[in-house]
Amino acid sequence: MLICLSLLPNLFLAFLLSSDPLLTLASPHHCRLPGPSPAPQVLNASLPWEKGGRVGDSGGLSQCKQYINGTQSGVENCDAGWDYNVTEGLRINIVTEWDLVCGQYWLVPVEEVSFILGVLTGCLGLGFAADRLGRLKTLLSSLTLSVVFGVLVCVSTSPPIFIVMRFCLAAASAGVYLTLYITRLELCDPSLRLLVTMVAGLTTVSGELLLLGVALSCQSWRGLLGRGMTRASQVCGNHVVFLCRSFHETCCLLFENVSADASNVTWCCDIVVVIAELDSEPSTSTYPHLSFPELVHSRNIWKNMCVLGFTSFISHGISHCYSSFRGDVRGTAPSFYWTYLLSVCAGGGAWLLLWATVNRCGRRGILLLAMTMTGLASLILLGLVEYLSETAITVFSVMGLFSSQAAASLCVLFTAEIMPTIIRGSGVGTVLALGCVGRLTSPLMDLRNHYGYFLHHVVYSTLALLAVLSILLLPESKRKPLPQTLADGEQYRRPPLGRRRRDNVPLLATPNPET
Repeated sequence: MLICLSLLPNLFLAFLLSSDPLLTLASPHHCRLPGPSPAPQVLNASLPWEKGGRVGDSGGLSQCKQYINGTQSGVENCDAGWDYNVTEGLRINIVTEWDLVCGQYWLVPVEEVSFILGVLTGCLGLGFAADRLGRLKTLLSSLTLSVVFGVLVCVSTSPPIFIVMRFCLAAASAGVYLTLYITRLELCDPSLRLLVTMVAGLTTVSGELLLLGVALSCQSWRGLLGRGMTRASQVCGNHVVFLCRSFHETCCLLFENVSADASNVTWCCDIVVVIAELDSEPSTSTYPHLSFPELVHSRNIWKNMCVLGFTSFISHGISHCYSSFRGDVRGTAPSFYWTYLLSVCAGGGAWLLLWATVNRCGRRGILLLAMTMTGLASLILLGLVEYLSETAITVFSVMGLFSSQAAASLCVLFTAEIMPTIIRGSGVGTVLALGCVGRLTSPLMDLRNHYGYFLHHVVYSTLALLAVLSILLLPESKRKPLPQTLADGEQYRRPPLGRRRRDNVPLLATPNPET
């Protein structure tokens, strides 16, 4: 019951953690001219022509300049605002509401960077809190902060306030996601961990698809975030109330059975004691003691965390290269719906692939395969881009996006399985935070209009090949119990690459002729 209850919030957490592309989508625009809808002849006579900034882009009418008084004697900035031709996404987002274009466009990458830094902060801070304060307290605190900051985001009146509130909302939402992730894993048997994690991942994918449908229906960023925040808080709040009520009803039912049949007294008392122990918070003396000197000298734990953090950094950072590769090379960017649906469906397909292969081939083998496919896709795209057709570029981009998302998802699961319980929140939070560092390159490239995309992709491809070698140092956690202490975590070591074949047939006991 607890596992099922921890899955549903992922459906609505997607509204808070995956809505940034819809909020910051920039639509074609031009200076606002007199009249309701100027004819094309009026636009050509009022707006100057600008050359394209990318290879293959012939240019178009200026989006930030207009002729002075309708004459071609000089140009000036758009003083009366802008008109937007919204064909995709929300009709009213932060770009169209606050005119974050031209001279104010730098605020959009700043908001994206601030949101990613908020997720990074939440993963590190609240992951540490989950280890020190407990999973339940951290979950309730994160949920409360998500509701508060979600309301403040919806009532923001200016870009600076919106950016600050989004940072806080991202940190709180990341805490909810992280706490639910590790709690869900700790409630599962070893044979069910992959299945439950896969269902949770597909629930998040369904939430991202639902997010797009709600965005098309409400057409306002305030309504989109308001619905997502309301549903998420209602679901999590109802879960807490349901658990408390179920505990009360169970106790009442047990005492009714006692009055009906005296022979059940002993059994009912035992059950009440067990439920009371589960419901009560353990004392401070029962918590495992974390020895910081022992943690510093736990070289095997640090090695595993560094390898998985490095792999998470690469797999999260290189995904953006595949999404925008065709537009960077050909100069014709695909539509927003195509890019969004491709990324979401690749994530869902990655979870299905992991579910079908990881329990058979092991965590380390599939992670090695995923990173190898990521590196090969990058090498083919970078080395043979002049000889590939449009279809081939699309196929290898999809393959790279698919494999990188599979590697990113498996890194988090792998970390949660090999990190000891006493530092599992901090370990998983660190790996997710390093993934956020890799994601930071996406808004920075958008700020530079994707200048230098080729070198950016080359660096990530080289690091991906290095990650393939480092994955060989990882242990295997398939169907193994979760480690509890630092000593248990130190025992998770890399299995030998080659095992000697042993003959199980016992040798006959023959006397030694020399004796």
